[in-house]
Amino acid sequence: MEQLKDFADSRLIDGCIYCGGLPDTRDHVPSRSLLDAPLPENLPVVGACRKCNNAFSSDEEYFVCILETVLRGSTAAVQRPLVADILRRSPALRARIEAARQERDGQVIFSIEGDRVKAVLLKLARGHAAYELSAVRRREPSVFAWGPLALLSDEQREFIEDVHVPDFYPEIGSRAMQRMVVAQFTFAGPDGVEQQHDALLVHDWLEVQEGRYRYLAYEDHSGVHVKIVIDEYVYCYANWEEA
Repeated sequence: MEQLKDFADSRLIDGCIYCGGLPDTRDHVPSRSLLDAPLPENLPVVGACRKCNNAFSSDEEYFVCILETVLRGSTAAVQRPLVADILRRSPALRARIEAARQERDGQVIFSIEGDRVKAVLLKLARGHAAYELSAVRRREPSVFAWGPLALLSDEQREFIEDVHVPDFYPEIGSRAMQRMVVAQFTFAGPDGVEQQHDALLVHDWLEVQEGRYRYLAYEDHSGVHVKIVIDEYVYCYANWEEA
């Protein structure tokens, strides 16, 4: 993905984006473990303290392993080399995931450790908000939802997949402002004749790696929003309402 220089006020990002401490490390958002080799160039990075950066490692390993196992049906069927290597090096994690597998009425069901999944997804959402919008959001989001895309209703799926037509500009100089594009839309007039319009500025999805990871971060009158889709299977939506 294209790496843009942030021209927003540097004072908006103060310290580790997760806790406010000394940002003595750089954290990739998305985490490299969520992507396949060869990794895309110019992955987004945000400032983080060493304690926060290290604290996510265990949950991220769990997340990538449970996600790949759910997609494949069992740890034995895992195909991603990185995940297979984690499971080989951590028999305790492998046993934990295998113990979470059940079969009911011919269907495979996994008991997911939701707190660990939420920790990873919330970390990613905070990272995208900081990187794209120069918006640090350390408090809990007002709305936070995640789960399989397939379980969403048509209306919910449409909301998750929609691009964003802004009602005002994001932070001046932020990457989100630089990424705004002119989109062409086709509308049917009162006489039924289709008309093309290309004057709408939109925030579109950013595809970090095709089929593996994409996200959309934007700000409007109701606050900061981040949408994430991983493996075209699991989605995440976070909204921090403005105080």
